[in-house]
Amino acid sequence: MVYSHDGFGLGNIRRMLAICTHLLDSIPELSILVVSGSPMLHSFRLPKRLDYIKLPCLNRGTSGEFSAKYLGTAIDETVKLRSQLILSAIANFKPDVFLVDKKPYGIRNELQATIEYLKAQLPQTPLILLLRDILDHPDVTIPEWQKHGYYEAIAKFYDHVLVVGAPEIFDIRIEYKLPPKVAQKVQFCGYIRKEFGRKGPNFVRNELRLSPDEQLVLVTPGGGEDGYNLVDAYLSSLALLPASRKVRSMIIFGPEMPSRDQAALEWKAFSYPRVQICEFTDDLMSYIAAADAVVAMGGYNTVCEILSVGKPAVVVPRIKPSQEQWIRAEHLAKLGVVTAIHPDRLTPDVLLRSVLQTLNTPQPKISAPAINLNALPKISQYICTLLAEKRALPFCRTCQPPEQLQNLAIAKIV
Repeated sequence: MVYSHDGFGLGNIRRMLAICTHLLDSIPELSILVVSGSPMLHSFRLPKRLDYIKLPCLNRGTSGEFSAKYLGTAIDETVKLRSQLILSAIANFKPDVFLVDKKPYGIRNELQATIEYLKAQLPQTPLILLLRDILDHPDVTIPEWQKHGYYEAIAKFYDHVLVVGAPEIFDIRIEYKLPPKVAQKVQFCGYIRKEFGRKGPNFVRNELRLSPDEQLVLVTPGGGEDGYNLVDAYLSSLALLPASRKVRSMIIFGPEMPSRDQAALEWKAFSYPRVQICEFTDDLMSYIAAADAVVAMGGYNTVCEILSVGKPAVVVPRIKPSQEQWIRAEHLAKLGVVTAIHPDRLTPDVLLRSVLQTLNTPQPKISAPAINLNALPKISQYICTLLAEKRALPFCRTCQPPEQLQNLAIAKIV
């Protein structure tokens, strides 16, 4: 069973679905039940042997405060409803492994009752916390974890902490001052390699009617809820584009961009015949692979997509309600992997100069293979081993158990 933390954008559910899909491909007899409040879950292609329970949606504005997104109910009532749905699901589904995204107690502690039930009624079910590479600035994350008792929760309840990142880029054990009992549970899995899209680059470029001498810039603000400024700055930058440059632009707004913002940007885009726009695609990788350069926000999934195809990119991360995107972009920019622009410095002129420089030097200084992108097989190894320990399933055919767990697993099976 998988709990997908979600309160802003598409990042969490996209990441968790990528993990679930790889697990199902790796472990033939596995079934996965996802509990999530993502309003876009139904829009994705879901693999066989995966089903989901849709929780009432929550929304987290730029202030970081949660509220009910659609229901006219108070936040406490909505969280109570979500909490009871999760508890009922786990009591009836009785998972062999429970994978929790990001927050040890869930949003506003909605998982606490479920975790206590697991330990009392299903003590043989391992509890795994999955963390992305960076949560927020340490000055924010450390006090938040201390306030909510997350260090103690991990030490008491969780068997493993899997980090989809690399310690050489950001080591959460050091940055977030994890106590030794918590730090020893941490395993870095690398970043998530994204599979190539369903359409080849030549097919996409023909679909968009690009001529051979045109360069394609893909603009993607992720889910789009706070992507207006990035897209607006990019459209304004096209007025400064030299007439000699043959650049076509594909802008994907994201399904959560407000209708008013979409309408304003569509109106502005009418002035630029070489701009094509769409609201959403579930095959973003096809367009990233076809592009000569990408202009994007710095969300975890988008960065992984850029790294997976070694695509040159200009990243303009959000800095509210979290510094996570800027910290990631800054670290990758220092490695020469992307060009990063702080949103406070974002102007059409700055953006255009960065885009043209990126188009003129299309190969990143560090190729994607230089960064560990093996998170999915690594996670599958851990899940395979835990299931084998419980004799719920044999080791999957496509992976071997991690060395630190292999001896324990073999001993228990024998």
